[in-house]
Amino acid sequence: MESRPLVVVGAGIAGTAAAIEAARAGVQVTLVDENPVSMSTMGLDVPLFFGERIEPALSNRAVMLGRVIAANHATAEAASAGVDVRIGTWVWGAFRNSDTSRLLDGPQLGLADDRQSWMVKYDRLIVAAGARDLGMPFLGSDLAGAMGANGAHSLISLYQGLTSQRMVILGSGNLGLNTARMALTSGVEVAAVVDAAPAVGGSGALVSELRNLGVEFYTSHTVKEAAGAEGEVESVVLVEVDADNEPVGGSEKVFAADTVCLAIGLVPNIELLSLLGCDLTFKSELGGFVPDHDEWMRTTVDNVYAAGDAAGFHDGMVLDPDIARNQGRLAGIAAAESLGAIDSAEARARASDIRALTEVRPTEVHSGWRRWLESLVNAGGPGVHVCRCEEVTCAELIGLQPPRYLNWTSEQMSRRNLQTHVKDGPVNPNHVKRLTRVGTGHCQGRLCREQVSMLVAGESGTDVADLPMMTYRPPVRPLPLKIMWPHDETEQVRTEWPKWFYPPGKVLG
Repeated sequence: MESRPLVVVGAGIAGTAAAIEAARAGVQVTLVDENPVSMSTMGLDVPLFFGERIEPALSNRAVMLGRVIAANHATAEAASAGVDVRIGTWVWGAFRNSDTSRLLDGPQLGLADDRQSWMVKYDRLIVAAGARDLGMPFLGSDLAGAMGANGAHSLISLYQGLTSQRMVILGSGNLGLNTARMALTSGVEVAAVVDAAPAVGGSGALVSELRNLGVEFYTSHTVKEAAGAEGEVESVVLVEVDADNEPVGGSEKVFAADTVCLAIGLVPNIELLSLLGCDLTFKSELGGFVPDHDEWMRTTVDNVYAAGDAAGFHDGMVLDPDIARNQGRLAGIAAAESLGAIDSAEARARASDIRALTEVRPTEVHSGWRRWLESLVNAGGPGVHVCRCEEVTCAELIGLQPPRYLNWTSEQMSRRNLQTHVKDGPVNPNHVKRLTRVGTGHCQGRLCREQVSMLVAGESGTDVADLPMMTYRPPVRPLPLKIMWPHDETEQVRTEWPKWFYPPGKVLG
């Protein structure tokens, strides 16, 4: 098994900054990034919500490799600094000795590429895994063309493979405004920027720029439905909402569009940090559960650091990449010091030009997210899918109904719902998950985790901050079995396996 002094996960702004700082301090650094992900994985909307608006040429891995390398200049700078850069390699698990595991030969990561999987040990780890798109339910959200802002950003800037022609953008914060600007720059027409709030929430300068380019804004509006033939978005119906987030009758507006882009918010990718046992705290102003860390980005687990969006995302980071870059630099310097490559005095000197991370004071986001969720469910009705993978509707979630394919009903179940569940003890999204299968699909809840928690909190009268996070397990990325175990079966297994699965006299010929 290979072993590395420092592994950095994620080659975005924070990850590359961390790798470069540590390498320049004399540390041997391995930088791992999953891009380019395979087109089959992108089709599953993992790791981002790509919405199937993907250029067919991206099925050619050589094309994707070339575009990703050309688009991310920081990886070339990292390589020049001596960093071992490994793109197209994703991290599917993180493991260390704990109360439930005492036999590991040091902390380890599970890695995989398009051919095989393997384990690597590390002395220090920096997780700069970025953020994922916040999912929201509406009628038609399961059609091709419904996508997330980070998915659109990657297809535009990293893969140069977005096939959208006309887009409706949900969310008027900096994330939505910047997505609109990027879309226009890449030749995609923006039909509307929509927000359920009564006012635009992002940069005034950016709003003026977009208005001058002819972009129309619709505040106090939500999506009633996205519709289209053959499973693809062709039109989007907006409806005005009142102060109670209820649709206003007769206010519908229909827009021709092939894409609905969810740019309401981003959620930190903390799965690897969670698997390692890092303390996580719910901070609405940073997008939900985020790792506790000190001023050097050290988490509560020895030798593990977090940086960038994975350490907490807020809307100000969209327009100021130095926030993530500075966090990465601090983590890289701290890792180098802990490995003995530099002393504390030099570490402080190297960090002297990094401005304080406390200059931006973000505000909480879940009240705005709840407004969006309520408006979409009110406009679309209780039949909207909260969980696309398992096709669990809002009504089925609130009613704690078992999966429809079980065809299982009882008088006792008909009297059960989230409100009655409160009487049995504290409400837990994981209980709801086990009863309804919500969040158990291939995305492992990435597109429904937050909306499930907000619905559970709203129905049970619980503060969403008091709910535990929905669980998941490795692999944190869907992997083909041939990669997870890249060895052919033995001749004995091939010829004798029926005897092990069927009783005597029942062996299949």
